Amino acid sequence: MTNKYQDKFGCPAERTKGKVKPTMAAWIQDFIRHSPFCVLATSSANGDCDASPKGGRPGFVKVLNAKQLFIPDVAGNKLFHGYGNIESNPKAGLVFFIPGHNSTVRVNGKVRVIDKSELPHVQLEVHNADEKAEILQGLLLDVDEAYSHCPRALKFSRLWDVDEITKHAAKPPLGVKEPGI
Repeated sequence: MTNKYQDKFGCPAERTKGKVKPTMAAWIQDFIRHSPFCVLATSSANGDCDASPKGGRPGFVKVLNAKQLFIPDVAGNKLFHGYGNIESNPKAGLVFFIPGHNSTVRVNGKVRVIDKSELPHVQLEVHNADEKAEILQGLLLDVDEAYSHCPRALKFSRLWDVDEITKHAAKPPLGVKEPGI
């Protein structure tokens, strides 16, 4: 089944289509175990979207098996937009990053909120924890599809380029800093 954009611009190569799997291959599980950062995307039944960054020590997202991930919810800004979306639409997507590595891993599936009382034995795994850092709850994701994403966007953006990082660290490109950040 194609959509109008594939009709207009073409369909992916068979090799590309073939990499989308209903389970996490061993190398994808390993990538996630080495990833200190991901973005969780959700949308409500009304289509309201949220993309929430999640971070911690490499492997803070737990690979339970080839079909399940556990994502701890560490106390943050208390907006809970993604969790509000999950109440009406349990579908979510994750993209995992490893600093300096141009490939990413994408995992999509159905999530459910795990209350703190139901949490498996997990510990807080973050760098530079402050007095507010604690695990409040978590998400259990049942995998629908998992695959690697080509490195073009990261190459195009020079996201991991050391010269760019050094330049921005020395002189941040942002003119105004938001209060409280």
